[in-house]
Amino acid sequence: MHTDPSHHLGLDVYVVAGNPISHSKSPLIHQHFAQQAKQAIHYGRLQPELDGFAKAAKTFFAAGGKGMNVTVPFKLDAQALADHLTARAQLAGAVNTLLIKDGKIYGDNTDGAGLVRDLLAQGIVLHESRILLLGAGGAARGVIGPLLEQSPKCLVIANRSNAKADELVKLFANLAATKEVALESRTLADLENSEKTPYVFDLVINATAAGLSDESPLSAAAVANIFTPSSFAYDMVYGKTTAFMQQALQRGARISDGLGMLVEQAADAFLVWRGADLAKQIDPRAVLVKLRS
Repeated sequence: MHTDPSHHLGLDVYVVAGNPISHSKSPLIHQHFAQQAKQAIHYGRLQPELDGFAKAAKTFFAAGGKGMNVTVPFKLDAQALADHLTARAQLAGAVNTLLIKDGKIYGDNTDGAGLVRDLLAQGIVLHESRILLLGAGGAARGVIGPLLEQSPKCLVIANRSNAKADELVKLFANLAATKEVALESRTLADLENSEKTPYVFDLVINATAAGLSDESPLSAAAVANIFTPSSFAYDMVYGKTTAFMQQALQRGARISDGLGMLVEQAADAFLVWRGADLAKQIDPRAVLVKLRS
């Protein structure tokens, strides 16, 4: 699956790169944004070999490509390829958006901003809230900075083992202190224990990949300890009601999948490429409604 910019003369060409990539909704999303903002672009797909991201990306840009969204498993490769990183990409430790400008490749990360925009659009109050983030991998790291910027009361990172969660707490300690947020780590087992986790959460975000295989990172005991009917459960996986979402529903909590995050991070990338002045001309929520219908 390969998009060659030289085949689309007169259009600025963008792609989403991943492996596999045929399932991606990104071309459809960006097509909607281009129509809304009256932008003449072509947006295609690129499936590099698993060890061939840098070569494929350089070939795409050399042929006149203007920008690239990057998904699994290439976000670290994209970070390594970039000549310059935005501050949020440095904090995220990964890149999901590439832009070429004056011969240099710029790397950005719009995932965290996309998550925050989707949560706010759904009426979720983040300021002074208690947030639990499940997982300590790349997906979790990518959203911690933007969540802390919203000044929640606390952000607890829970992972199977302490080590990776503790690393993230150290990495974001300065930002958390600046924003006066209690940033803490727990093991998933700690969530079952009302002494180690003595309060429920307003927002629980599943940043693990468990939903892809119909599993949940949470035990029944943990679910009983952390959810109330006023909680909101958000799974980054989209297109299905995951086991995690079903657990939250059984506790009376509200739920959301991650499709809105996908659309909102794409909107941010579109504005990085085409100019922030187009923000009023695109309507991510209308695009989300179309995708859900």
